[in-house]
Amino acid sequence: MEARDHELTKELDATLHARRELGTEYESALIESFLEKIEQRMDATVDRRVRRHLAEQQTAAARGVRPGRPGDGFGSFAERFGFAMFSTVLAIPLSAIAVVNAGLEGLVVTWAGIVGVNAVHAFRDRVRLERRTKPDAEWED
Repeated sequence: MEARDHELTKELDATLHARRELGTEYESALIESFLEKIEQRMDATVDRRVRRHLAEQQTAAARGVRPGRPGDGFGSFAERFGFAMFSTVLAIPLSAIAVVNAGLEGLVVTWAGIVGVNAVHAFRDRVRLERRTKPDAEWED
């Protein structure tokens, strides 16, 4: 990832240098060219992610594991970690509001809610993971 960031930084520096050399009349063309390069890079990244996701689904299907469906919730470690970090970041202003309005009791209730939301998501993800790993025949009605 750092190599691509370094490459993009070099492209930006070259674009800015070209702007200084050519003047402001070429500014929009230079910006469009740079944005086109960013768009191509984003397209390539999305394509890689889609191919990887499809390969993971095919591998799971070959192993007999029920693949995840869209809307099944948070599956990967990164997504669960991201949710936990997001809720922790939101906890900062919520804690401040709770302390100002309700004191220590408000702070305790706020954190109990934050922990509760994270616990519910963790439990729900565990149940979904267990359902995905069981063969389809066990889930037929």
